[in-house]
Amino acid sequence: MSRTVILAAAISLALAACSGKESTPVSDTQTPAAQQPADASTNPLLSASTLPFQAPPFDRIKDSDYLPAFNEGMKQHLAEVRKIAGNSEPATFDNTIEALERSGETLTRVSRVFFGIVQADTNDARQKIQEEVAPKLAEHQDEISLDPKLFARIKSIYDQRDSLGLDPVQKRLVERDYQEFVRAGAQLNDADKASLRKLNVEETTLATKFHTRLVAATAAAAVVVDDKAGLAGLSEEEINTAAADAKARNLEGKFLLPLQNTTQQPVLASLTDRDQRAAVLKASETRAERGDANDTRETVQRLAQLRAQKAKLLGFENYAAYSLADQMAKTPAAATKLLTDTVPAATNKARGETAEMQKVIDAQKGGFQLAASDWDFYAEQVRKAQYDLDESQIKPYFELDNVLQNGVFYAATQLYGITFKPRTDIPTYHPDMKVYEVFDKDGTSLALFYTDYFKRDSKSGGAWMDVFVEQNGLTGDKPVVYNVCNFTKPAAGQPALLSFDDVTTMFHEFGHALHGMFSNVKYPSIAGTSTSRDFVEFPSQFNEHWALDPKVFANYAKNYKTGEPMPQALVDKILKARTFNQGYATTEYLSAALLDLAWHTQPADAKLQDVAPFEAAALKKFKVDLPQVPPRYRTTYFDHIWGGGYSAGYYAYFWAEVLDHDSFEWFKEHGGLTAENGQVFRDKILSRGNSVELADLYREFRGKDPSVEPLLVNRGLK
Repeated sequence: MSRTVILAAAISLALAACSGKESTPVSDTQTPAAQQPADASTNPLLSASTLPFQAPPFDRIKDSDYLPAFNEGMKQHLAEVRKIAGNSEPATFDNTIEALERSGETLTRVSRVFFGIVQADTNDARQKIQEEVAPKLAEHQDEISLDPKLFARIKSIYDQRDSLGLDPVQKRLVERDYQEFVRAGAQLNDADKASLRKLNVEETTLATKFHTRLVAATAAAAVVVDDKAGLAGLSEEEINTAAADAKARNLEGKFLLPLQNTTQQPVLASLTDRDQRAAVLKASETRAERGDANDTRETVQRLAQLRAQKAKLLGFENYAAYSLADQMAKTPAAATKLLTDTVPAATNKARGETAEMQKVIDAQKGGFQLAASDWDFYAEQVRKAQYDLDESQIKPYFELDNVLQNGVFYAATQLYGITFKPRTDIPTYHPDMKVYEVFDKDGTSLALFYTDYFKRDSKSGGAWMDVFVEQNGLTGDKPVVYNVCNFTKPAAGQPALLSFDDVTTMFHEFGHALHGMFSNVKYPSIAGTSTSRDFVEFPSQFNEHWALDPKVFANYAKNYKTGEPMPQALVDKILKARTFNQGYATTEYLSAALLDLAWHTQPADAKLQDVAPFEAAALKKFKVDLPQVPPRYRTTYFDHIWGGGYSAGYYAYFWAEVLDHDSFEWFKEHGGLTAENGQVFRDKILSRGNSVELADLYREFRGKDPSVEPLLVNRGLK
């Protein structure tokens, strides 16, 4: 997180957070948060934690602590920055650039903790704090990034950067700071700065509103099933969980099917009742457009419009051009080309998959054409027929704790030599969480790692990684990293069994965690995962490959009842089925990514767009309007782009996938899963943060630019 253009990452988290059971931090509703004094003796957020690694003292933090800590943090940070800007001595790297890196300690601490918990375990009090503090943070950021005295000092160093004797990382930091200030509007005239401030506050307010409404909409749209017969096809464990979820909402005798954040829902692969499948998909697609208090359509209309206006003010043709200028892709045209070049192969494969499923329907005398809500159900039947494989066969071999310990952790130990020790003495914000201390291969303590894996109404959808404490070479701070997922929590006494997609998600998010843990950068604003969006997904997607590495897979794919390894015949079926359904998976992703770019390439003078017609026209334009393959996210619940910091950036997953498959080719060329290869990857990629131009960083590792061929082969598109 950059402290120079304050807490952009924290604000995107502010834009990315429902009410649920109260967790470890106690909600203090007796005294309004705004009236609490900013007293370091009573507010644990106002001083460095005394716990190992400065881990957050969640057992002491109350909701009423957050707002006073934010206010005090902003006050302290602004005073520090004004002192830097008003320094009478000539600007130097130490008294300006490094001084900015050291500023904002309190604000960074409270932001990391608050936005972490508000995403993963929110409640009414936290939502209100978020709504109040998000625009304040936007104003605070502008107060710093639009300060002419501060920018003048940064510019003077930037202009002299080649003659100041800076080392390469210092020079990189100077260039990054200068570019961030320019992108934040530092060169605008006073009138335009005033306009920009208004747009930034409105954008932050609307994005926060979008996210809050979406979390509530997703919880409210959970499908209530009155009769157990409507759940035919689900396992007994899944039915028990649905009954428990309904009971938790005081729906005695009923069953509840909660929604995940994507369009398709996991239960659609199993439900035999076609009307019930259609009802689930309709609930998913319309969750945020029901004309109630959680409807997001007006919010996204205005967000798209004001972002375009902001881009024009900053000298860009559209918001995507502004957003991508500091990414690896550089331009919307480059990002669009990567996606559209893949569309013909993806949609052709999806049409072939449609035809295969229609054959099954016709053979069963179904008498209907395949619909989007039927896809997963019949895809599962085709998979069984073609590969003799279904989820019920493989789930008993993927028990969550075993996958973590003997899969995710084991692969990291084999590659990097790190080991993990449970810490039961570190407080968490929810009882479902676990904490591990991570030790380097020489036995030194490296990081803390938290897991929060189960879905709940108080948690945002999806899966993510972030840090409570960033690695900081200036202070010696070691990283405190966490992974959050939304796996189904089993009924009491039952094991948490995962699909292979869930297993892949665990490896993915731990790839992000490794990126944060291995960071070895002096300056925090360019440490860890503080890279461009189209690079940050590279280490995570790369780590997915180890889920199917024979040595790793054999170590964790064991029956939770018997401990027996998965039979080789079943392993072979999984390997054979790797490219199954990739036409669908690729097309649903491309649809969402192109929809994102369509919204964010509008000019500033474009009118407010009616959401449904705009979306339909965009999908048709890019030739991804297959009726059986809806976008992975439709506009009204596309949290990545409206509330999660990926505006005009959802393409980044595909861009990074090119890097991840190409880099895995290097591993295969050099012997695969070895400690020697792991050390190279750690030294050249995972430890470097954003301290080197990222395209150069990749070339230093790979010896050449990445090739798209391995990605196409891996997806079965070539």
